[in-house]
Amino acid sequence: MRDPRLVGLTDVETYHPFHPEPRVPQRRAPPGAIDAQFHILGPAARYPVRPGAAYEMPTATPVALQRMHAALGFERGVVVQTTTYGADHRVVIDALQSLGANYRGCANALVFEEADDAALEALHRAGIRGARFSFRQALGAVLSRPAFDHAVARLRELGWYMKIQPEQAGVIESASWFEHLDIPVLVDHMGRPDAAVPPDREPNIRKLRSLMERGNFWVMLSLGEKISKAGPPWPDVVPHARALMDSHLERCVWGSDWPHPVSRTPPPNDADLLELLDRFVGSDDERERILVHNPARLFGFEVPA
Repeated sequence: MRDPRLVGLTDVETYHPFHPEPRVPQRRAPPGAIDAQFHILGPAARYPVRPGAAYEMPTATPVALQRMHAALGFERGVVVQTTTYGADHRVVIDALQSLGANYRGCANALVFEEADDAALEALHRAGIRGARFSFRQALGAVLSRPAFDHAVARLRELGWYMKIQPEQAGVIESASWFEHLDIPVLVDHMGRPDAAVPPDREPNIRKLRSLMERGNFWVMLSLGEKISKAGPPWPDVVPHARALMDSHLERCVWGSDWPHPVSRTPPPNDADLLELLDRFVGSDDERERILVHNPARLFGFEVPA
């Protein structure tokens, strides 16, 4: 019998929920730590999936999120709108109201096609400080070039950052859209490199290192468990993360990506992912900068002394 917790758009395409028992990691996150990306999903009766959505996920509530954050030691974070809901941001706004002042939001770029200035200002007042852009046609959430240029202008006016969801084959495929920009740009998932290729020859890592030289590009050290080809504890992604950190550590952040959308195998315990970060870093100072100081600057949180 099919596991009733698995949700998908067909009987073939089903996705696993987050790990139900978050454990305490070997080292909890330091005070003031910020989870740079997580998602809130469902319940579907209250937050219907947009027509044409590429996927639907098991419910993941703010209460469940806070349970995971408490286990790992996170006090702050950024809830990111998924393509599941498109321009309808009720799930994010409600989550921000529930989670409180220690949390920020990131919109989906489709909002720029549908929302007027007053609606965008309302999102800003709710705590949203950026927008995530996808270039994956399969997700059905890609802006046209004129809409993209309009969105960039609105980001600049609002003081928001741009967040990039890399293509499955890596960020290099879509870099021509945004590599010229002068606003803050955060590239997710280490640009989705090929973990089988050494970082000094991996084109996505080389492209990201070049972009980071510009001074306004940031990288999220996340999704190592899916980028890896070696499996747990994912040793093959460590050199790639390290190459980005060695380029510009001051613009690296970390995100759990909870509840791990589109997981075709059971996601790991989130403590395992924080412990993977511990294999990336070379010191407590590096760890604190990635988890506390860097994301505080990017997302508009109070920067610790």
